[in-house]
Amino acid sequence: MQGLKPIKVSTDVEKLTLHNVMENQPLSPMARMFHEPDSNVYIMAMIGLKTEINAEVVKANLVHTLVKHPRFSSLQVVDEQNGGRLIWLPTEVNLDNHVVVPKLDPNSIELSDKFVEDYISNLSKNGIKMSIPMWDIHLLNVKTSDAESVAVLRVHHSLGDGTSLMSLFLACTRKVSNPEEPPTIPMVNKANSKKSSRGLWGKLIKLWLALLLFWNTLVDVVMFLATTLMLVKDTETPLKGPLGVGTTPRRFVHRSVSLDDIMLIKNTMRTTINDVMLGVTQAGLSRYLNRKYGESIKIDKGASERRNNLPKNIRLRATFFMNLRPSPGIQELADMMKKGTKAKWGNQIGYLIYPFTIALRDNPLGYLREAKAAMDRKKASLEASFSYFLAKYFLKFGGMKMASFPSQTTLWFSNVAGPKEEISLFGHPVAYIAPSCFGQPNGLMIHVVSYVNKMTFILSVDDGIIPDPHQLCDDLEESLNLIKTAIINLKTTT
Repeated sequence: MQGLKPIKVSTDVEKLTLHNVMENQPLSPMARMFHEPDSNVYIMAMIGLKTEINAEVVKANLVHTLVKHPRFSSLQVVDEQNGGRLIWLPTEVNLDNHVVVPKLDPNSIELSDKFVEDYISNLSKNGIKMSIPMWDIHLLNVKTSDAESVAVLRVHHSLGDGTSLMSLFLACTRKVSNPEEPPTIPMVNKANSKKSSRGLWGKLIKLWLALLLFWNTLVDVVMFLATTLMLVKDTETPLKGPLGVGTTPRRFVHRSVSLDDIMLIKNTMRTTINDVMLGVTQAGLSRYLNRKYGESIKIDKGASERRNNLPKNIRLRATFFMNLRPSPGIQELADMMKKGTKAKWGNQIGYLIYPFTIALRDNPLGYLREAKAAMDRKKASLEASFSYFLAKYFLKFGGMKMASFPSQTTLWFSNVAGPKEEISLFGHPVAYIAPSCFGQPNGLMIHVVSYVNKMTFILSVDDGIIPDPHQLCDDLEESLNLIKTAIINLKTTT
């Protein structure tokens, strides 16, 4: 790896001048929201590698990749002459302020997985000072159960959303099978809307769909505002954090499952991968809460887990983030710096309030059907676009409080598609990708990301609220296995 040539993002990036692109440009309303005290959010990307990390190779390549990007080489400063708004100010990047290589003695580390977990958790206790561009990368040459070393990229969420940052990360990688070729990203196929709808029947269908869209949007917007203004709250459960939890440290754990299993469920039920992951999450949360409520029952643990201990009518919702770009895939964003592209960098995201049904089901496929029905209804609504509109325009009139993220939902949920082939980061083969966040106003965030033949759940939890995140991972994995078994039984009986 010593002779590895630095990777360049593109010649167009080389030609950009930071002063023309970023100087005095104000932060977007969504980026400003990520600076609020109870939602001062950072993205934390854990990258497991199959070899030891060569820090000098990483530094040499960062000069030609991240450092070339305007937002990664600009400060966020207060513009006193324009009402104290935050603006971008280009600066020179000193990599010694951004690349951290702690001196570690592997022989003195007894539990390497726990050591890495604790190290990453400690990073969530403090942010990055605004006197430098708000990102850093930590290189840990510690062998864990699923990697030979771990790189941890910490980025303030104001620099971009998950789709933007994933695209930039992938622009820094190459296929292991072909080191000269960038990775391939799964494309999200939009439904074909060009079907014939002529005649009176077609017009009636269009009218019905328009009325449905209007009604669903009206209902969702009313509930959205009621939640934002704390008029509607989630049930106080063992997963629900109190107000102010956005400033507490987080613990990050992840669990990988088979993408083939998820594709089997998806194809059999004729649904989407997102629906499957929501169904599995709903089942896993139900299992976890049922156990928690059963701990107070004075019977043996096994009997408690087999019976239904859940209170009725639990309201448990997620703030669900959605990419609002016209093109849903990440592939276009890998070329977003090229002239003429329609892709946009930044926080081009909206969010909606997604309801999870917490219950025990005799048939595990019930979780999947409920999740699909709930998401299908949300797709027939403009709630996510409204939340973006709220942040972009209402900020001028109602202030940050009116445009802030809902603090009364139980969790945040997000997902991003990853590369289909095995990739390498600056010559280091990647074992797993596990992005998450800290600083959000909830005690739990669940993120899912695909990579090659795996799907990974990443949990960001407040230890004081969820002291056993690995148990929640077990419940998510077991829920997937139960749904898979039900699918196999369904196929054998039909």
